[in-house]
Amino acid sequence: MPNRIIQAVYIDDDAALGRLVQRILGRRGYEVEHVTTAESGLARIADGDVDVVILDHDLGTSSGVAVLEALRVREQSPPVVYVTASTELSIAVQALKAGAVDYVVKTVGDDFEVLLVAALEQSVERARLMRAKEEAERQVRQAKDRAEMLLAEVNHRVANSLALVGSLVRMQASAVVDLGAKAALAETQARITAIANLHRSLYTSTDVQQVDLAAYLETLVGELGNSITASGRTPTIKLHAEPVSIKTDRAVSVGMIATELVTNALKYAYPVGEGEVRVSLSRTPSTQVTLSVADDGIGWTGNGTAKGSGLGGKIIAAMSKSLGAQLEYHDRPIGTLASITFDEMAS
Repeated sequence: MPNRIIQAVYIDDDAALGRLVQRILGRRGYEVEHVTTAESGLARIADGDVDVVILDHDLGTSSGVAVLEALRVREQSPPVVYVTASTELSIAVQALKAGAVDYVVKTVGDDFEVLLVAALEQSVERARLMRAKEEAERQVRQAKDRAEMLLAEVNHRVANSLALVGSLVRMQASAVVDLGAKAALAETQARITAIANLHRSLYTSTDVQQVDLAAYLETLVGELGNSITASGRTPTIKLHAEPVSIKTDRAVSVGMIATELVTNALKYAYPVGEGEVRVSLSRTPSTQVTLSVADDGIGWTGNGTAKGSGLGGKIIAAMSKSLGAQLEYHDRPIGTLASITFDEMAS
């Protein structure tokens, strides 16, 4: 028992028994307040500072079960030990179903005192443990909410910082005369944008561990399309994506691969600047996902000499390895189709 006086309310219309219970429990460190009616008992409980309630079954004009029903709708009501002179099991079952935590039969002699004290001690300790559990759960929820809020703020700031870096790269590209350097900076900006969009999707999501890949690719393709329009070129990018959710770190790899494949198609498939690039995200019959990028351009199987610096190919290879997959080029009558298939549920 805790090292403090336990506050108990005893509801019983028998005044003599009330005084007896007060004496019995007083010796055990309890302070017992005796009331004789259900109404006065409920009023006293509503005042607060009650650790446990001892409730008699027969209250004269009402029943202890009615008191239990009234207490059930209140928040954080104290535990109730039900007492009665009847030995009928049905009364005990009815009381326990109505919310009593224990049940004691009134008897003559020391047995009643021993059973009542044991029931009270267990009830008070159970209530204490329950309150401690609820408080711990509340603190865990608060800590989780704070962590999610901080993580969302981190993702928000990272996205803004990356967007700023992308803008600086774009400004640098506009100031560069060399066409090769200008193209390299444009590709760098696209890669930065791919990562920034992921962080932007995370701080607007309720689940920072999973990414809606279809929505992420939609934003990514939109950004690439805007950059193409701004450059004065006319290829169009179309996206067809089935709903897929994957872990955040894997989404980064998918986004980088999609960015490199779309950028390559825009650069090399249509030398005159017109055409269509199709991005597709679909599930296979198993728990796998296929990302493909197709065009109707001049065609390349992946076996020829790579154009450019080759950095895009290295990025694709590294990201594919992180997904446990490999990029494949497919034979087509016209254009190029590149795809990668990976496990949706892999960690």
